[in-house]
Amino acid sequence: MKISEIKFPSSIFITGIGTDVGKSFATGWLAREMNAAGLDCITQKMIQTGNCGKSEDIDRHRQIMGIDYLKVDTEKKTAPVIFSYPASPHLAAEIDGKEINLDKIAEATKELQQEFKHVLVEGAGGLMVPICGDYLTADYIVREKMPVIVTVTGQLGSINHALLTFNALKSYGINLFGVIYNPFFDKDETICNDTRKYLRTWLSSHFPDAHWWEMPVIE
Repeated sequence: MKISEIKFPSSIFITGIGTDVGKSFATGWLAREMNAAGLDCITQKMIQTGNCGKSEDIDRHRQIMGIDYLKVDTEKKTAPVIFSYPASPHLAAEIDGKEINLDKIAEATKELQQEFKHVLVEGAGGLMVPICGDYLTADYIVREKMPVIVTVTGQLGSINHALLTFNALKSYGINLFGVIYNPFFDKDETICNDTRKYLRTWLSSHFPDAHWWEMPVIE
């Protein structure tokens, strides 16, 4: 199904099967494709770590989308929480001596929804990344009632990480809206082709309504 034919919700959470699987590239790519289809989409980084003042992931989104920084970017609506240390949100907040204000993040998303039809909210790391104590990224997704798109890769181990993520979504009652396959890590054709085939077959049985997209390699 073409992106222009899909009924996207007003906000979608973009997560991955782990760290460094290309969530930022996938988020920027999907936003670009949605805008090209006339769907009026903006991206947001829920919590940015390892930066000061601005979000490198928002920089990457805009570069991939082929647009300059927007007013909502300079107003910090697209990156409402930034920590200096490149770590999990709970640790980065502790190192900076700050607390994570979830209401601030949620309010920023709502403000973006007033200006754009669709908001892609990129998380930090995977679904079970801790935000504060036992409170995980998945808990925030449930709180905000957002469907999820999962970024997957084809490299060795991806089937295990992907199925763990999909089953975690099911246990939390979170809607899996779609999956983006990132081919950047396709070094072993035999393994990657099998991973792609296995995941698509598994999803057709367990999440038949989930969309599947294969993005291009983005350097």
